[in-house]
Amino acid sequence: MAVRKILLGVTGGIAAYKSAELVRLLKKAGHEVRVVMTRGAEAFVTPLTFQALSGEPVRTSLLDPEAEAGMGHIELAKWADQVVVAPASADFIARLAQGMADDLLTTVCCATEAPIAVAPAMNQAMWSNLRTQRNIHLLGEDPQITLWGPDQGEQACGDNGPGRMLEPAVIVRMLEGMSSGGLAGKRVVITAGPTREPIDPVRYISNHSSGKMGYALAVAARNAGATVVLVSGPVTLAAPAGIDIRHVVSADDMLKASSQAVDEGCDLFVATAAVADYRPENCASDKIKKSSEVMSLPLVRNPDTLATIAGRSDAPFTVGFAAETSDVAHYAKDKMQRKNLRMIVANDVSAPGLGFNSDNNAVTVFWADGQETIGPDSKQIIAQRLVTLIGDHLKQG
Repeated sequence: MAVRKILLGVTGGIAAYKSAELVRLLKKAGHEVRVVMTRGAEAFVTPLTFQALSGEPVRTSLLDPEAEAGMGHIELAKWADQVVVAPASADFIARLAQGMADDLLTTVCCATEAPIAVAPAMNQAMWSNLRTQRNIHLLGEDPQITLWGPDQGEQACGDNGPGRMLEPAVIVRMLEGMSSGGLAGKRVVITAGPTREPIDPVRYISNHSSGKMGYALAVAARNAGATVVLVSGPVTLAAPAGIDIRHVVSADDMLKASSQAVDEGCDLFVATAAVADYRPENCASDKIKKSSEVMSLPLVRNPDTLATIAGRSDAPFTVGFAAETSDVAHYAKDKMQRKNLRMIVANDVSAPGLGFNSDNNAVTVFWADGQETIGPDSKQIIAQRLVTLIGDHLKQG
């Protein structure tokens, strides 16, 4: 990773102790690091700790007469190549989402043109609170801001659930992915989520895909400099900022929207969507009433979006996904060959805690003469590492 100027914001919370390790790792990687602490953060870790680790004075106050004689908050905002707020408390997230500038850290975030990464850390009940989630949604609409985490697990208060700050080593890896810029200037089309194949006006055939992997890939590709079109089946995820999202429902819809997006120009096509292989032969116009113990539902084959795009005469660099429950490598390699793919990303969706509806994943990537295993890790980190790997192969042609 190229040497960068990283401004680390530390807010109030027990996870502030992890930020000291984050500074150490960033300095070890050769980066310049400056630290801004909120008043709450000072209750958990002293400024002297961060000064010793960073080798730079630590800023804590917006109204510091000595620092502000030279408009210090503006100087900090211009200095940074990247702002990272870790931990980001519920209070800080609320103030940032509303555009407030009532302390040094929020003022710098308002004044900087650098990308801002926010790593939330709070009790699981605070994270799940409707008001916190509303603020998270607002931040998700801001193209300057990327949310990293939170992680799940045991918390200092004894609760267990979402709200843990990502580990410092994970945050460093996230920064590495953002700095790669391997897709700069490329146009990328990504499919995500499930499809729904109607049986009647109230029922449909679908699968357990949450769309999380595809959405994480779209964000990672955007952060790597790509123009991203995300063709999404029905999911409950917030639309990522700075991405052209096109909503679809059925496999037919997915093929039409994907083909149109590729027609508009496409260097890389990544098919993470779990498209239904079959659909009901006929969709009833009225709700089917319960009438017997057994009902037969004839199915017909759906169009294959991935094979169609990969088989075009002007096919882009095409990457498929294979969600399997057994003999993963065999089925993935066979799919890659049959569909004429450049790479395929395979995962075992039967593994507990990984794959469908999980925040974590573990994958093995195959290409013509090699393979690489990534994870287990969060889907965000998996996505960033995949984007780096795919970008490297895309450059090779």
